[in-house]
Amino acid sequence: MAEAEKKPGLLSRLKRSFADMKGEVKKVVWPSRKQIINNTAIVIAFTVVSAILVGGLDMILTTLVDLVLRNVH
Repeated sequence: MAEAEKKPGLLSRLKRSFADMKGEVKKVVWPSRKQIINNTAIVIAFTVVSAILVGGLDMILTTLVDLVLRNVH
């Protein structure tokens, strides 16, 4: 019978995992401050435009429902 390979212990596996994570973080290309500010501005603008559109649609639909319900009674 072949000997079973010994599995590494929990501590050595954790050390290896953290070493791998550290290596991956070093490979990350972080955005510049200018890119972060630009992307943040785009997200805020899109959020504001979306809120205005959803609010406007809500007002229109609320008005239509009110008109329909008034005519029913």
